[in-house]
Amino acid sequence: MGIIWENSFWTFFFVTVVIGGGAGFMAGRSLASKWRPISQPILYMLLLGTADRFFHFALFEGTLLSLHYYVVDTIVLIGISLLGYRLTRVSQMVTQYRWLYVRSGPFTWRQKKGI
Repeated sequence: MGIIWENSFWTFFFVTVVIGGGAGFMAGRSLASKWRPISQPILYMLLLGTADRFFHFALFEGTLLSLHYYVVDTIVLIGISLLGYRLTRVSQMVTQYRWLYVRSGPFTWRQKKGI
């Protein structure tokens, strides 16, 4: 038993980070590509957090109704989802508005000089 993972680190890593995080990353990318507000990936990850808790319960004998581990899993999923969202949004801004913006880092863009 740990503060972050319930059964073992590897269970947490593969179920929450790899499988759930992969789904969250793709959801974040998809929502950003449709120009949805940043609140939508957060709301969807709240739902995915419940599915993640169910997988821990059904496959690895974890606690289904544990608020602590639900919050931990959901925070990880929200973080990964927002990473995909932001990377896609930066790419959109510098690609679709190339006359106005230039990439200034992996997570940011800035206005071109002289505009």
